[in-house]
Amino acid sequence: MSESCSGNCSNCGSDCASRQPESLLAPANAHSNVKKVIAVVSGKGGVGKSTVTSLLAVAMHKLGYKTAILDADITGPSIPQAFGLHSSAAGSDEGIFPVETEEGIKVMSINLLLDHETDPVVWRGPVVAGAVKQFWSDVQWGDVDYMFVDLPPGTGDVPLTVFQSLPVDGVVIVTSPQSLVSMIVSKAVNMARMMNVPVYGFVENYSYFQCPDCGKQVEIFGKSNLAEIALEYSLPVLARLPIDPNVAALCDAGKMEQADVSGVMPAAELMAKAQIYNRPPRKRGAVWGGRKPAHLLLAPQFFSFSFREKGKRTAFSFCFSKKKTPGKRKKRPGKPFGWFPRTPSIDQSLALDLRRMEVGNVR
Repeated sequence: MSESCSGNCSNCGSDCASRQPESLLAPANAHSNVKKVIAVVSGKGGVGKSTVTSLLAVAMHKLGYKTAILDADITGPSIPQAFGLHSSAAGSDEGIFPVETEEGIKVMSINLLLDHETDPVVWRGPVVAGAVKQFWSDVQWGDVDYMFVDLPPGTGDVPLTVFQSLPVDGVVIVTSPQSLVSMIVSKAVNMARMMNVPVYGFVENYSYFQCPDCGKQVEIFGKSNLAEIALEYSLPVLARLPIDPNVAALCDAGKMEQADVSGVMPAAELMAKAQIYNRPPRKRGAVWGGRKPAHLLLAPQFFSFSFREKGKRTAFSFCFSKKKTPGKRKKRPGKPFGWFPRTPSIDQSLALDLRRMEVGNVR
């Protein structure tokens, strides 16, 4: 601390040892108890992100958890229509009450605060970002086990605000089979990693259309290359959802809770059992050593994996075990486990194992 220090760090540019970094997290409402926040993002629009958000919330609710949806797409809200919510949100001096669906999913969206649903929201970026933070701070969410945040497409103001202002526990990235989407998906993954937010994995929407007569699967948008992207970023494919006219009809009718959620149920089960670890370095050459422990997304039901750095060496570990403790290298019969230097050749050799990480293929 400088001798001329006044104690007011807000107007000081000195890099003092006593300076404490300011937290950008927005305070939660006094009547909110949200345990997990999961952001649903997409690099571009038109991939069915809001539909996937709705399906995940319904699936998690069917598992017995108290679920909520924060519609952060301020200029293009669609969550209220999907659940048939047309009444305005009420409030008190202590905050706004979210509107509940027929089965009890709590929802807050800008459309629930407008006089008319068709009124446009013509706001600039800072105002939109401020509204999202108010949905977190000014809404009395009550007890919520899992809150899904439906983000607008891209990597603009709102996703940045959510990552910085809300305690996001993980991200689900929604994509579609088009080759154009692969580059956009990379942007979403890299943004999450820049913000130090773990990524649960990918959900590919519009993967195929299944003929109702013969059952043949037709890849309308072309062959998917999501396996290569998942391999590149060492992330699992949580679900591949078909083009389902029934889901579209239920969404238009506001009866999303009646939709078939079997396609995303494995993903919901994975997120329900996943835990986020930020383990401190262990001594005596521990596997998880290193100067800066990385976030680990552990899904005990299916797999676990992580990266670590030690000097100039970067390694990648994974295991398929329900009981294995993260960091232990002991092999168990029938449970493949690997610890390798991460190189392009090793990435290719792990392709088979990473495909087995796809939730729908795990036995």
